[in-house]
Amino acid sequence: MSIPAVDLPVPEAVTALAGSAALTPVWENGIGGLTFRTDDGRFLKWGPRHLETSMRDEAERMRWAAAWTAVPRVLAQGEDDAHEWLVTAALPGRSAVDPHWIARPEIAVRAVGAALRALHDALPVARCPWSWGVPERIENAARRGVVVPERLRDAPPIDRLVVCHGDACVPNTLLDDEGRGLAHVDLAALGVADRWADIAVASMSTGWNYGTGYEDLLIEAYGVDPDRERLAYYRELWDAT
Repeated sequence: MSIPAVDLPVPEAVTALAGSAALTPVWENGIGGLTFRTDDGRFLKWGPRHLETSMRDEAERMRWAAAWTAVPRVLAQGEDDAHEWLVTAALPGRSAVDPHWIARPEIAVRAVGAALRALHDALPVARCPWSWGVPERIENAARRGVVVPERLRDAPPIDRLVVCHGDACVPNTLLDDEGRGLAHVDLAALGVADRWADIAVASMSTGWNYGTGYEDLLIEAYGVDPDRERLAYYRELWDAT
């Protein structure tokens, strides 16, 4: 994922959704998906349809999660034969990888860890209609033609079931100006799983965004001791699926 060039060509569907609003490109993902911010307080996501997750799934999950935690308000969602799009209301605050927070990694990492714990504590497992468990992730990978190593079918025993974010990489947490968790974004894979599935990815992603030495700080801020076996397993599963 990266910040796209400011002169990036704007897809026709995004232009239509923007109407008279001015657009600023803010994010480009690994499959060609683009996110734009409008000057009237919206985010427009557009990208190719993909078997791993969908913006329809994301809209459905955000509407569900909004009853218990802060997430973007869904304004519109749609798709055609090749592409899909999602329009949400902008929230205050900045991504944990905004340059302001990249320059203050310890504050950001602690905030992301605490915000992840708050998310897990807030969302009710018994009322969540989706799973992000190991069998479902391996099955999803198989539908995309991805062969998962046989050893990954043998997952560690569940520590604690929670409603996982599903993509808890640090860019997907928004922080307020005081360095506190404000909201979560990109919830297309949200579902019930062992909490270490999220913790492993969130802590691993600190290295991608802030450099080395912050993984255990995030886990400490979450409020548990590092479980090396589960961390290793769920990171390998993430890379494999």
